[in-house]
Amino acid sequence: MSSQSISAMARGMVGSEILRIAGNVRTLQAQGRTVCNFTVGDFAPSQFPIPEALRDAAIESYSAGRTNYPPAEGVLALRKAVLAHYEKRLGLRYPLESIQIISGARPGLYAAYGVLIDPGETVIYPVPSWNNNHYAYLCGAKAIEVPTRPEDGFLPTAALLEPFIQEARLISINSPLNPAGTMISPEELRKISELIVNENTRRKELGLRLLYLVYDQIYWELQLGDIRHVTPIEVMPEMAAYTIFIDGISKSWAATGLRVGWVVAPPHITDRIKAFLNHVGAWAPHPEQEATAHILNSVEVLDDFYANMHNEVRARLNLIYNAVQEMKAAGLPVDAIAPQGAIYLSTQFDLVGKSLDGVPITSNAQIGDILLEQAGVALVPFQAFGLRQETGWMRLSVGAVSIADVEQCIPRMRAILERVK
Repeated sequence: MSSQSISAMARGMVGSEILRIAGNVRTLQAQGRTVCNFTVGDFAPSQFPIPEALRDAAIESYSAGRTNYPPAEGVLALRKAVLAHYEKRLGLRYPLESIQIISGARPGLYAAYGVLIDPGETVIYPVPSWNNNHYAYLCGAKAIEVPTRPEDGFLPTAALLEPFIQEARLISINSPLNPAGTMISPEELRKISELIVNENTRRKELGLRLLYLVYDQIYWELQLGDIRHVTPIEVMPEMAAYTIFIDGISKSWAATGLRVGWVVAPPHITDRIKAFLNHVGAWAPHPEQEATAHILNSVEVLDDFYANMHNEVRARLNLIYNAVQEMKAAGLPVDAIAPQGAIYLSTQFDLVGKSLDGVPITSNAQIGDILLEQAGVALVPFQAFGLRQETGWMRLSVGAVSIADVEQCIPRMRAILERVK
């Protein structure tokens, strides 16, 4: 079939590098190979089951026959529970009209782009980051990708964003960060917030369209180190008028398949997001919404779940991180950033410009292929998240691996690194 039979937009869509790697993993597994799969930003239920109370409440709701459409803005009990949760744990107070329930975080991100950006307007986002390039493309936006630095935890800084601030209609930031597993500091977030507030003061005087911040905090309840998660409104209350929060249960409750998320924003924004998503039908299932409300209102149940889950995630990340630091101390070309949040570890395999068995290594993709095919270790290069430099930085995700998996793969990684010249 000719490519002319589909739209120009569809012809221009870019495939997922992560899915390509996942296909290679499946091929090796089908051949009987053992693969430690650090690629997926998901959770193996055998390793990270959802809260039992969440499962039981969803079953009860299904048994009660609540399988019809939920309200377009979300089940009232869940919207109220989100408000209470944000006030208790984040110190944020919003009216009910600010809450829009959605089917996971992804539709909220896409809808925020769709309701704020006209074709040709500019969106700024740091790289590496997840999926901003695709949403910018789908909305016809002009994308300005701002490369970040490992010394900043691959997080944006005000100094990096400032040159583009007057042009932008939207800035998109994720913390804790997928893919790096790092968290923005209160000081840096305050500087970025000041840029946005000052720019909007200028625009109001000139009658220009305002600048908004999409703040994707889907991992915020997976805080693993000493850095505390902060919000733009905490560091600068004026940011309440310009911030769109994207959030949900997918990551913090290991509930990726239940598809419950939400947008929290000024009411005039959530009203348009609701209208946008009504035409897509991106509602979270009715029973899962009711079950989520039940858990949000069960503080002790939630805290017990977090304590266990955080210990399990931290154990896996620290095991890899410590092993990498031991290899680095032994003079091997590897490094990592200490884990701070989410389920990811930034790891550098500094092999570009070196060789393995006489074969030159020239790219992150080649490094990933070597580790997969020769060590049975599947990683995702930061190129899959928009970072173009071939510096060996990779994302390791621990949601689908056991402690034993990690212990078994470390010697295989080391053996490869010891052969590099």
